[in-house]
Amino acid sequence: MFLTVGRPLDWLITATAGAGFLLFGYDQGVMSGLLTGDAFVAQFPRIDTNNGGSSSLQGTVVAIYEIGCFFGAIFVLLFGEHLGRRKCMLLGCLVLSVGAALQASSYGIPQLIVGRIVAGLGNGLNTATIPVWHSELMLAHDRGRGLAVELAINIFGVMLAYWVDYGMSFTKGPEQFRFPLAFQILFALVTFVGVLVLPESPRWLIAHDRHDEARTVLWATHRNARSLEPSDERFTRALNEIDHAVKEEREASSGSSYLALFRNGEQKFFYRTMLGIGGQFMQQLSGINLITYYAPVIFQDSVGISHNLSLLLAGFNGVAYFISSLIPIWIIDRVGRRNLMLFACAGQGACMAVLAGTVHNGSKPAGIAAIVMLFLFNFFFAVGLLAIPWLLPAEYPPLAIRTRAAALATASNWIFTFLVVEITPVSINSIGYKTYIYFAIFNFLFLPLIYFFYPETRNLSLEQIDLLFTGGKVKLYWDASMGAIGETLERDSDFSSKEADPTEHFETKQKSEVA
Repeated sequence: MFLTVGRPLDWLITATAGAGFLLFGYDQGVMSGLLTGDAFVAQFPRIDTNNGGSSSLQGTVVAIYEIGCFFGAIFVLLFGEHLGRRKCMLLGCLVLSVGAALQASSYGIPQLIVGRIVAGLGNGLNTATIPVWHSELMLAHDRGRGLAVELAINIFGVMLAYWVDYGMSFTKGPEQFRFPLAFQILFALVTFVGVLVLPESPRWLIAHDRHDEARTVLWATHRNARSLEPSDERFTRALNEIDHAVKEEREASSGSSYLALFRNGEQKFFYRTMLGIGGQFMQQLSGINLITYYAPVIFQDSVGISHNLSLLLAGFNGVAYFISSLIPIWIIDRVGRRNLMLFACAGQGACMAVLAGTVHNGSKPAGIAAIVMLFLFNFFFAVGLLAIPWLLPAEYPPLAIRTRAAALATASNWIFTFLVVEITPVSINSIGYKTYIYFAIFNFLFLPLIYFFYPETRNLSLEQIDLLFTGGKVKLYWDASMGAIGETLERDSDFSSKEADPTEHFETKQKSEVA
């Protein structure tokens, strides 16, 4: 049995998922302020680029974390479906804690690199699993909001890392970098304890023939669980719907969910897998990690301001980033995924183009404009490209391949992140302002990809999203017991569209937007 049921359980699930992503954000942001710190460069002088150190070695030390994350996601791809969502997250928290301890106790670059790889393995396990687990426990009309909350907490982690780095910069001993690196263990423990007391995904339970447990979880996560019984007809209907989807998807996958990832057929598995990978590709090639990992370095080297002021600006940039990340919580299920992604990529492309011009100019007014562009870039990214690429790999793929498709998308995220983080120091040192030009081009190229290939999924259950790819009719109605729109499925290929009036019973047919 669970600690609580209904809305409190939903919020506890979201808080735990958020803690896991806070850990992810903190780990991404923590190195940015340490790279130019006195104690850090004194301990690791070979990566002090301001005093003859190697920019390529600096890039490797930072980016090798992403290689660990990549292999953590590959582990989920291979074994995640067998272990289940909860065991993968518990293992991820334990592995990440070991990696954090190794980094915090490092006295040489080899140990630091090993620590970052191990921490990356744990984070790869978490990031490949948490969005899927969270999505599968949320109701359709809460799923986008829930993932947006999760990613807002992720950015709180980035912001927290910036301010911890800034606060510790006033100390002179090795605790200046050891404490920020060790601090992440606290968040790993919080996530670990949260997962211990929370339920497994009902969809994973049904896929493994544990229907009674799945029914209990579906009941417990219903917002009106206290006034309902697990035997209620609506939970029987939900169980049957998920079970039916599982059987159809297993037939379509021909018994091998590995090969099914790369095969289209009636269920369009390959297309749906590539949409998740594409979202992660767009997120990383937008240039966000250029800023997340190297904001103080950019402020100091590209804009030309002092180390202390660079750390302070990075801290305020993190605050603005976090505030911006709250906006999708209220609009993602109203405006939709596609519109927010288009808005973000257009804004990001414009920011990168202006940033290139201002850094090239080099004057003080241009430097101020460059700082404004860095802040604006984070705003556009937080509104439209922060949460959605993590949501889509959990939404588009069907249950038969969801674990492996999401893990593959997460692995692609980390390999592209590695590419960006590895080349950024070398690129800034070698071609300067032109670094921002190619990120501007990437963002503008993403616009037609999103417009033509990404269908809208807002307010649809995970089973109904199948109909966007296979043909069918989504019937919506006002569920007074939940105070929200409910959905039923009909297998049909005849689509039309009309506005739904949530004040009375109605039927709406949703048109597929697949190109």
